[in-house]
Amino acid sequence: MADRIYLDWNATAPLSAPARGAMLAALDMVGNASSVHGEGRAARRLVEVAREQVAALVGAEARNVVFTSGGTEANALALTPAIEYGAVKAPLDRLLVSAIEHPSVQSGGRFARAAAEEIPVTPDGIVDLSALGARLAELKAAGERALVSIMHANNETGVLQPVAAAAELVHAAGCLLHVDAIQTVGRIRCDINELGADLLTVSGHKLGGPQGTGALVRASEALHFPDPLIKGGGQERGSRAGTENVAAITGLGAAAAARSASVQADGAAMAAVRDRLETGLKAISEETVIFGSAAERLPNTSLFAVPGCRAETALIALDLEGFAVSSGSACSSGKVTASHVLRAMRVPDRLASGAIRVSLGPDTTEAQIEAFLKAWKTLVSRLSKREKRGLAA
Repeated sequence: MADRIYLDWNATAPLSAPARGAMLAALDMVGNASSVHGEGRAARRLVEVAREQVAALVGAEARNVVFTSGGTEANALALTPAIEYGAVKAPLDRLLVSAIEHPSVQSGGRFARAAAEEIPVTPDGIVDLSALGARLAELKAAGERALVSIMHANNETGVLQPVAAAAELVHAAGCLLHVDAIQTVGRIRCDINELGADLLTVSGHKLGGPQGTGALVRASEALHFPDPLIKGGGQERGSRAGTENVAAITGLGAAAAARSASVQADGAAMAAVRDRLETGLKAISEETVIFGSAAERLPNTSLFAVPGCRAETALIALDLEGFAVSSGSACSSGKVTASHVLRAMRVPDRLASGAIRVSLGPDTTEAQIEAFLKAWKTLVSRLSKREKRGLAA
């Protein structure tokens, strides 16, 4: 299995060497980070250094970073009507989410189902700012306040969202903005202040940290969660109860520090490899559709389809050839299901059912992409012949 080629970095990135080293060192320590003795204080120092490292990666203050068990928990913590902002203590009335959000955001968190609404996207997969602005104006006129949740980049298409522009609309209406930045933190510049986000979600395993780690970052200490998602202790300044996973948090911090140092150079390199991939895909089949290609995208992500090629068949064949790719989000218990993202982009079901996502990392080489293209060409040729005979799976 040593010759396998991993092209599913949007699902999870391999654990980075800095994160692994930091975790191993932390595992040799003993002490609860809430204890006042020397061992406890040593553990606390590791947690606070990691907090500073995560904060630095997203342009925040360390005191505004809340560690969680992952991106899903961070999103769930953020999506609550019980958010206090300075002197404003009244609960929020509505939740507005884009139609292409991750399932952990689409679920609505702790908002009542009737209070959650969906904002459409364009055929390019970009949130419709006109629709968002119109709905916010209606809510403002009705005296209602909303939490708006828009991801920084879509996990399937890689399309970047106009978050800063959305933030202006949201704040002008007296509302709050949550940004799921799981796919962008560590891959492109992601500054909470430049984005205008009030809350921002980070996931450790997308940027080379361990799985099961994440953070919710506040833009201001004035934002307060009076009703934490996990209760029963004063950890994380009262925002999240439970003994801190010191080793995992230390790994997340080390991964964040490593990405801070190389994010721009790695992004440019990945974009060049991604472009080579897409040029090769088009050369193999002129019918290839690259979803969201007209929009600005992450440098590492390509979601594409060839009419007549079903994703489930292609994924199995590619896996047998030694390539790890996906059909979109990895959050469906291993199932190949219809993409709600492509449906929101109004992509026909027959084409959407063939969508394959290739997502790259800093370690992905052009040689690996050439090997993938060779395997893909063989697969497309075989499936096209079956399609002509009416045998395609």
